[in-house]
Amino acid sequence: MNSVTTLNLKKETENNDKTTLGFWIYLMTDLVMFGVLFATYTVLRGNTFGGPMDRNVFNLPFALSETLILLTSSFTCGLAILALQQKNKIQVILWFSLTFILGITFLILELSEFSKLISEGNSWQRSGFLSAYFTLVGTHGLHITAGLIWMIICLFKIWKEGLTSSLSRKLTLLSLFWHFLDIVWIFIFTIVYLMSGI
Repeated sequence: MNSVTTLNLKKETENNDKTTLGFWIYLMTDLVMFGVLFATYTVLRGNTFGGPMDRNVFNLPFALSETLILLTSSFTCGLAILALQQKNKIQVILWFSLTFILGITFLILELSEFSKLISEGNSWQRSGFLSAYFTLVGTHGLHITAGLIWMIICLFKIWKEGLTSSLSRKLTLLSLFWHFLDIVWIFIFTIVYLMSGI
């Protein structure tokens, strides 16, 4: 291996390290943002301004079905990363496609819940509680949307280019992002939906 090749590999490794570090910093800032949104929701939870309380608007079995779908998508995402480590292009496409389908199903359910609440007159303008709810859950939904767009772009690139080292790194970061969103949702399910029954 000549010195030019060694230098190029060293630069590529440094760039990969910087990208990974930058992504972890991004996830930490997202964590802080969600922490603030959770705190805001907790403070405004009882601020109904004469409107309905959380126990009157949330459907726990529906939220549980959303949770199970998203957790299953986390599992299929993990299987996609295992296939990636084995350089199995077809299985990577299969598992990420299944993750995408589960993610889009979750998003459709979340939007249908929003639509139902709004049609019943319980929009984000009704009270501080509903405003905090829509902001918290809606922000998570926007992140899911970003993850799905990222996923579809990666799937297209896998199909066209194969499993390049650059694409493998992006898929690994996508997996981290997706698992992060699942963890955030577990907190949403616990704090928003389960607590509404207490």
